[in-house]
Amino acid sequence: MAIPAETFFLDPDSDRTLQQQIQKCIAEAILSGRFRHGEKMPSTRKLAEHLGIARITVTIAYTELVANDYLTSRGRSGYFISDNAPRPPDFPSSQTKPSSQVDWSRALGRRYSGYVSITRPPDWNSFRFPFIYGQADPRLFDHQNWRLCALQALGQKDFEALTSDYYERDDPHLVEYILRHILPRRGIAARPEEILLTMGAQNALWTAAQILLTQRRTAAHETPCYPGLREILTQTRCNTVAVDVDSKGLPPEKLPSGVDVVFTTPSHHCPSNATMPLERRKALLERSVREGFLIVEDDYEFELSFVKSPSPALKSLDKAGTVIYTGSFSKSLFPGLRLGYLVAPEPFIQEARALRALVLRHPPGHIQRTVAYFLSLGHYDAQISRMGRAYRERRGVMEQSLREHGLTLAGTETYGGSSYWMQAPEQVDTGALSRQLRADGVLIEPGQVFFGPGTTKRRYYRIAYSSIASERIPEGIRLISKAIQAALSP
Repeated sequence: MAIPAETFFLDPDSDRTLQQQIQKCIAEAILSGRFRHGEKMPSTRKLAEHLGIARITVTIAYTELVANDYLTSRGRSGYFISDNAPRPPDFPSSQTKPSSQVDWSRALGRRYSGYVSITRPPDWNSFRFPFIYGQADPRLFDHQNWRLCALQALGQKDFEALTSDYYERDDPHLVEYILRHILPRRGIAARPEEILLTMGAQNALWTAAQILLTQRRTAAHETPCYPGLREILTQTRCNTVAVDVDSKGLPPEKLPSGVDVVFTTPSHHCPSNATMPLERRKALLERSVREGFLIVEDDYEFELSFVKSPSPALKSLDKAGTVIYTGSFSKSLFPGLRLGYLVAPEPFIQEARALRALVLRHPPGHIQRTVAYFLSLGHYDAQISRMGRAYRERRGVMEQSLREHGLTLAGTETYGGSSYWMQAPEQVDTGALSRQLRADGVLIEPGQVFFGPGTTKRRYYRIAYSSIASERIPEGIRLISKAIQAALSP
């Protein structure tokens, strides 16, 4: 029986090539059981005419499927579904859905679903004015060279890096580049034994918390702060202390006595963007040595200091080994990469490496090697330079628009990054404001989540410019200002 060409369709909005779409359509039909072994495929000419594409495209797709044993060619008879093609799973049929006999309210020993995170609609990129943080602009990313690096990492030379289980180890090429090129920019000197790759900065923070904290220990964190960190600390069941930041970041003198670990973002406070001055950094380090507590430094977005040189990392000033440093490539490359690193004294890294081996073994070898090539061939530096130029322009446009429409900064003037920390008039609830703005195609991030549950601080919000083109910023800011004025009207 021949499969009719009319069963094939192409998606004009797909990010796949025409050849890939044809392969995917056939493979999925075989795996689902719609196409069966021995059935004849439409001829390449007929399928090409139906889809309105070149015949060579269909021929190449068929040839690839033959190579993968999904199809077989029988000379002049044409192409058929191969007898060796994967077969759909043979599950026993069931007419009724079994009822659950488990009382999940009692069976769940720990609950994680109550975590309140920064939320945004899944289709955020369809909004005209997406002032949201932490999303990449695809127009700024070097797709071509990233693809070439990924292909290079797939080559025979790197076959071991692609397929091997690293056990507790990391890709030595990537570690070497971090040691010789990334860390020196932050003033940090380290040895390979003092570095561990992680699945992003959040995974690095979780790892540090798991190793350093117990129910009898106390952790201090900034407020407002990254909500993911607050939840990580909550799950360790340690005692927590929230310390209010000011225009210069975390005040060391406000830390209570008896603290075991301090979590801080000195170079770029989240979310206010405040930078801790050198005097405070030295005071924090001196106090950590004097009182015996450790410091976990989250150095996110340091690469995006494009107005002036970034301040030295807290870790670069650490002479006593009290600082555990976390960094990430996600913000500077793309958020979905999920690759970061920890830098700390060897005894800590030894435990972190063992913990990582229990949970996820190691980040995928192919990703590590691809990033290593992207860094070592100079593409990373070019990427940062390109993002810096674009962000500098967007920042200038946003600053002017904020002044023109009278919107108020809650944070201080910063030297880079990709966002502003804002405050509305006292009577404005930015949670309600954000919901109203969505109707106008505007996305902002309400600030309540940065202060934790139960807070009454509802006037703050964050707007970022990493995902929005310069020419759209003025109109988006105007709409935010208009909505705030409407909220103030009786």
